[in-house]
Amino acid sequence: MSPFPRWRILLLSLLLTCGSASAADRSVPAAHAPAAAVQAQRPGHAAIASANFRATNAGLEVIAAGGNAFDAAVAVASTLSVVEPESSGMGGGFMAVLRRASDGREVFIDAREVAPAAVNTKDYLNSDGTPNRDAALNGPLSAGIPGEPAGLAWLAEHYGRLPLKQSLAPAIRTARDGFEPDSRLRGAIAERADDLRRWPASAAKYFVDGKPPAAGKLWRDPDQARTIELLAEQGRDGFYKGEVARKLVAAVRAAGGNWSEADLAAYQVKERAPISVDYRGYRIVTAPPPSSGGVAVAEILNILRGVETEKLDRAHRIHYVIEAMRRAFRDHNDYLGDPDFVKMPLDMLLSPYYADGLRQSILPDKATPSSMLPSSAARDPGPHTTHFSIIDKDGNMIAVTSTVNYTLGSTFVAAGTGVLLNDEMDDFALVPNKPNVYGLLGSTANAPKPGKRMLSSMTPSLVIGADRTAVIGSPGGSTIITQVLEGILAFIDGKDASDIVAQKRYHHQFMPDRVDVEPGVFDAATTGELERMGYTLHPREPWGFMNVVTWDHRDNKLDAASDPRRPSGLGKVQ
Repeated sequence: MSPFPRWRILLLSLLLTCGSASAADRSVPAAHAPAAAVQAQRPGHAAIASANFRATNAGLEVIAAGGNAFDAAVAVASTLSVVEPESSGMGGGFMAVLRRASDGREVFIDAREVAPAAVNTKDYLNSDGTPNRDAALNGPLSAGIPGEPAGLAWLAEHYGRLPLKQSLAPAIRTARDGFEPDSRLRGAIAERADDLRRWPASAAKYFVDGKPPAAGKLWRDPDQARTIELLAEQGRDGFYKGEVARKLVAAVRAAGGNWSEADLAAYQVKERAPISVDYRGYRIVTAPPPSSGGVAVAEILNILRGVETEKLDRAHRIHYVIEAMRRAFRDHNDYLGDPDFVKMPLDMLLSPYYADGLRQSILPDKATPSSMLPSSAARDPGPHTTHFSIIDKDGNMIAVTSTVNYTLGSTFVAAGTGVLLNDEMDDFALVPNKPNVYGLLGSTANAPKPGKRMLSSMTPSLVIGADRTAVIGSPGGSTIITQVLEGILAFIDGKDASDIVAQKRYHHQFMPDRVDVEPGVFDAATTGELERMGYTLHPREPWGFMNVVTWDHRDNKLDAASDPRRPSGLGKVQ
């Protein structure tokens, strides 16, 4: 890791001498008034918002059978593995923030993928020393050891009410009996057709008579059904040992990969302390490293907390939000990585005193060029991720963001398993200071090592207030962070679930030094004022697929909504 600038060392020393909380002190946040209010109340009904109606219905089916939010999460995630493989699946991983109603326990579940023991950065270089993008993105070398199956078994064992077998039943049934693929899945298969055809098992799974599955036709996935059945019957060992593990390793090694059965057997789910930050009477509970998202959201909110944004016109409110984004993204990649491998100055980054200093560097009516701040570059873990949010009748909550990284991950299916592998190895800084597929750089804090977890922007979050609570998250690569931030701000401003997921978005990530904007996000006056301040506004197509559940404690009403930008999503209250 590069040395800290002198002013940061001085500030860090000051914070430590002032007695700031250590990472160990944040294991479970102390009781807060809003949390106590939530714990004392039960909604009496459940709500789920996910990216696919079949997954939402699977979760509600499990809840109707006596399951809780955590059982429903198993059903939703496993069903998404079948019906939305372009975004997540058994060959990928997830991050989740949950709150258990019975005792108020809040925890972060880290089921992120890890590098295999035989990882070697030379495998991702061409003969001339330049990055080999194909090895990093396609085929078995691009795949980390999956975490999702272990994570689902962990949720069922430690937090669920039902046997794992019962919660996985909807996914098994869907894969075995078939379903009609939606336009997003058909489009993803067509988009990655050339890569899929490189691998016989991938072509056999995703093509029907040499073509992507047709609209309105049933599509079955018997190999994945069998894999999920073994997970259901044997727990995590059904995937990480025995028949499935042998098939995974044999397929990977036959195609030039480097997995071993020991890699699979050694995989462990991690429980970590979530990040908690107070903002305008709400407590935001969000993802810690190896996610960069929660740290960035907390840093932004700490900066904004010292600005009387309600007294500003819209352009100047947006100005302060963008400048807070710029500074948070400046920090997040330099310092963050897998906490089991990298020592991080979280006390500094999460401190309100540190935010005070950053706020003082913001000019009230002028953009700060990123070139005037110490240089850095943010990493983008890819746009093709998925998120779902759940609150059950007892008030249990869970926010889950799951991914295989790029569209259809590595495009490599391990023969005989139906498992599509991720391409998360590209989320490491495989070649320091060389761009990944998105043209962005990485740092040594995120360099690959055996068993290490790659940095992510996934930001599953809970927003807990005395009157209202929200479960929120989204896919979208580096834009996940700003989407979740803008969703949190909208919720605190009083918007309902439908308005939150539908609101138009803007994004700044330090470099490139521009503000990405959805069409129509700013009116003409706001656009003109931002440009006068020195911002470059960069139009781009709509992004993200946010799924939100809200709980109004005043009338004990749940609401759920899925992003209208894409078809197939469903937010549903039962």
